[in-house]
Amino acid sequence: MPIEDADGLRRILGYNRVAVVGASTSYEKSAHIVPAYLQRHGYELRPVNPTADEIFGIQAYDSLADVIQPIDIVEIFRPSDEVPGIVEQALDRDDVKAIWMQPGIRNDDAVQKAEANGIEVVQDRCMKVEHGQLIRHPMD
Repeated sequence: MPIEDADGLRRILGYNRVAVVGASTSYEKSAHIVPAYLQRHGYELRPVNPTADEIFGIQAYDSLADVIQPIDIVEIFRPSDEVPGIVEQALDRDDVKAIWMQPGIRNDDAVQKAEANGIEVVQDRCMKVEHGQLIRHPMD
């Protein structure tokens, strides 16, 4: 079952290194707004977008497999039908602790596969919204 309770969400939000699959260079898109917010709140981003060289002032990677730094959370901004392939890439790594699918993104088969391999999953929730509601920061 995907994580939905506040304690579980807080635990996942406590991780620091986020690979953003589908990160966007377009300032008006949620795939830019949400990770930019996370970066302002101290998260280390690893943007994954094969059409960009750099996003948020950080080198962008073509795929999760290309990310050389450690990853705690794979945040997904891609269509639901692409989730199984992204989960497969996450499972090929030994550092991913959680997969977070943004609103409108769901794939129950991929959730089951990730969870069966010890990775926690959040689906159909906004990481920015959950962070804003569950984590308090002095700068807010």
